[in-house]
Amino acid sequence: MREYKLAIIGFGNVAQGFTSILSDRAEVLARQYGAHFTIVAVSDIQKGSVYSSWGLKPSELLDAAKNGRLDQVPGDHHGWDALTTILESNANTVLELSYTDLKTGQPALNYIETALKSGKHVVTTNKGPIALRYKALLELARQHAVEIGAEGTVMSGTPSLHLGMEFLSAAGIRKVQGIFNGTTNFILTQMSLGMKYDEALMRAQSLGYAEADPTGDVEGYDAAGKVVILGNMLMNVSLSMDEVDRQGITHLTEKDIIEARQAGECWKLIGTLEKDDHKTYASVRPTRLPIDHPLASVNGATNAITYSTELLGDITLIGPGAGRIETGYALLEDLLAIHRRQLI
Repeated sequence: MREYKLAIIGFGNVAQGFTSILSDRAEVLARQYGAHFTIVAVSDIQKGSVYSSWGLKPSELLDAAKNGRLDQVPGDHHGWDALTTILESNANTVLELSYTDLKTGQPALNYIETALKSGKHVVTTNKGPIALRYKALLELARQHAVEIGAEGTVMSGTPSLHLGMEFLSAAGIRKVQGIFNGTTNFILTQMSLGMKYDEALMRAQSLGYAEADPTGDVEGYDAAGKVVILGNMLMNVSLSMDEVDRQGITHLTEKDIIEARQAGECWKLIGTLEKDDHKTYASVRPTRLPIDHPLASVNGATNAITYSTELLGDITLIGPGAGRIETGYALLEDLLAIHRRQLI
């Protein structure tokens, strides 16, 4: 039995989703995989922090999160900030789940670098550091003989990255296309049913799909970050956000939707990554797809990805692109992948 002592940085919805999974399935995971996952530390900028060298009960952490304060949970120390938690706890694996910044990657980038330099594995759902500094972080992990996992940065718990990196890499991936943002896909779906853009956005906000400031989603920044991650992780190219030809959906009108429908097509915000011998092309753009296209039938907040390969043709994977439990599951995917590699 291998023991993985986990320090969680950021205790929002994703961390709580993972903790719920662990609360329900820790014993099953131990029996099935020979891996025992124990949360020993949690640090959150708003909820406070707690550390126990022997481990913290997931149920107590979840109860404390509802009340807003982690210092209610019994432990050896309270009040540690993120860096102290990473450096001083006895964790051997850090789950970095702080807020995303696609411009600087901070503060998450600093947390991840600190953990790797301390000889600790890192699993993250944070797009910023992976989009901006993945190759440097991977090299840092190799230097310190640890692993870094980032499945949850693209399509939540739907295993898009593991599929491409582990199972399709030998098939020769030529092109990747996908619906990588559930908010915009929901809005476009509602518009196809007759809603105007403003009405569809308000509906998305009321359901929690869209933020009060939806710019990152509707202008394509979130999807662009995921295209960069796919390029860096799957195609071994050094993409930056500025190199993605990006356009959002805010300019689409009711007339555009009707014209596409009359032509037997529909609008989707499509992220594309294509590489040949000479260059790499990356874009996020509203695209009219024929209704028989694999991505045309993907509606609501669902995400999808199509890998175009030399040996297998097109492979399409459809699944949730967000969600508390769904993204929490992505962390478990990465932890189990790290565990399998440790056994080799």
